[in-house]
Amino acid sequence: MKKCVVISDSFKGTLSSLEICGIARESIRRFFPDCQVEAIPVADGGEGTVACFIEAIGAVPVTVSVSGPYGEAVRAVYGRSGETAILEMAAAAGLNLAEGRLNPEKTTTYGVGELIRHAVINGCREILLGLGGSCTNDGGCGCAAALGTRFLRENGEAFVPTGETLRQIACIDGTQTKRLLEGVRITVMCDVDNPLCGPRGAAHVFGPQKGADRAMAERLDAGLHHLDSRFRHSLSDMPGAGAAGGMGAGCVAFLGAELKPGIEAVLDVVDFDRRLRGADLAITGEGRIDSQSVHGKVISGIARRIHGIPLIAIVGGIGSGAEEAYKLGVTAIFGTDRPAVDFRSYPESPAVYYRRTLEDILRLIQALAPRS
Repeated sequence: MKKCVVISDSFKGTLSSLEICGIARESIRRFFPDCQVEAIPVADGGEGTVACFIEAIGAVPVTVSVSGPYGEAVRAVYGRSGETAILEMAAAAGLNLAEGRLNPEKTTTYGVGELIRHAVINGCREILLGLGGSCTNDGGCGCAAALGTRFLRENGEAFVPTGETLRQIACIDGTQTKRLLEGVRITVMCDVDNPLCGPRGAAHVFGPQKGADRAMAERLDAGLHHLDSRFRHSLSDMPGAGAAGGMGAGCVAFLGAELKPGIEAVLDVVDFDRRLRGADLAITGEGRIDSQSVHGKVISGIARRIHGIPLIAIVGGIGSGAEEAYKLGVTAIFGTDRPAVDFRSYPESPAVYYRRTLEDILRLIQALAPRS
């Protein structure tokens, strides 16, 4: 094997993408000393995204003091490569920053806007923003306010809306924001297709993990409905509008951003297609592969660009529907979980598990066999 590309998502909570790349470099070179290893750490927009880009493309870390989810000062880092800035929402409005005091009615995305402002004022013309792992539900209003957007109550008073005060918005003036962002392209990494409001919207689907009970989720949803009524054009049903507490919609409405599947944006920035050229094998993976993995996740995005090169997915766990990845271009799937399970607790017949494992091995042999 002359060249191998390793591009894996993290195994959340257990193994980072950077650690996976380190293991891959060491192991592949031990078995194939002359093999060129292209190890590319990636993330989906959540916590760790900036660190991956710093490693993958040599982006320079920039540390800034910004407002945290409750207005307190926090140190946040974004990456810069030329005129491109890579930011993660979690750095200023992440769940980890609100641990032990979760309340999406009170939290704000103001610090995210401060990060964007810092990058723009310092010459960045391309902004790549990851939306994963937020503790907010303010529809991106805090972010917009930090960039100059004015939100007014009925009495003309300006304020910075949070989840509980969205219904107080009577008028929105985005003149200053538009002026600040003129000539700046903002791409938002968004891996969910949830609408802004309703049963599948931001408040009802993601609110509970941010501390909302059913009654609060109803109030937050009503606030997002009201916010949408104040947009120039309704974004309620736009896929991805409900990402990160409505931040998806806010980025489009206030910042003129483009929502893009996270892995597609990542692959473009790390110049994946060029780095893949000449490879004999590619290795990808994530913490768990199942039927959801074929809809915009890391493995599916890589499989769509693999161009016939054998692609192995090394994953923590293999769930129902994982075989759909083969249709996208994955050659074989291997799980790293090895604890023995009593056969009586198998949800399916042991013969099914044996067949799947055997077929994975046969797929690999077939892919690596010399071609006539």
